[in-house]
Amino acid sequence: MMKVSSGDNAADTKISLTGSAPLEAVLFDVDGTLCDSDPIHLEAFKILFQEIGYNAGVPIDEQYYIEHFAGKHNEELAEFLFPDDIPRGVKFMEDKETMFRKLAEEKLKAIDGLYKLQKWIEDRGLKRVAVTNAPKTNAEFMISRLGLSDFFEGVILGEECEHAKPHPEPYLKGLELLKVSKEHAIIFEDSVSGIKAGVAAGMPVIGLTTRNPEHILMQAKPTFLIKTYDDPKLWAALEELDKKST
Repeated sequence: MMKVSSGDNAADTKISLTGSAPLEAVLFDVDGTLCDSDPIHLEAFKILFQEIGYNAGVPIDEQYYIEHFAGKHNEELAEFLFPDDIPRGVKFMEDKETMFRKLAEEKLKAIDGLYKLQKWIEDRGLKRVAVTNAPKTNAEFMISRLGLSDFFEGVILGEECEHAKPHPEPYLKGLELLKVSKEHAIIFEDSVSGIKAGVAAGMPVIGLTTRNPEHILMQAKPTFLIKTYDDPKLWAALEELDKKST
């Protein structure tokens, strides 16, 4: 049975992924999960908000970004920002993503330990797919920039699903693409909406505390939380999973 750990204070709590043995696939979110992209998104929002005088000209902070923007897809954000003028909201979000890619050219970096986990997955011949609410152009840009274009067997986009995260549909489509059952797959996520989607799809979700507070993420019921892919909790769970899978 999988028990929940919520960070260092629960370091002695037993955590386990052995219910997914033998492991066949790993599904990843992109923003905040492969890379620490939220600060770049926040900077892009700040630049464009300044141009339109959003929030009475007062710059938004990280807390505001987490509460209102993190993990949400652009259609939802366009409606939130411009409820009386959706086409303007759509255009604003397109401009914001262009600004994000411009800034990310220099600033985008992988989460610590990602390439170590990539090798672990490749060495075991596991299937893998990216599942994201990010727009297609952004998702492909980030995956390419991180050198992972050949790593993923496909990318499931929330905007191409009938329902984006937090609905489970994107993760269920990921399983369909890989031809794997939920009993033999795990997910890495960093947002409440993403964790909810993975849990609703019936898979263990390892949450990353990249930018979102632990107590917020725990409300979505991840299997356990890690700070980065170097986290000893993760590797202890993967080692145990390895033994169970052989």
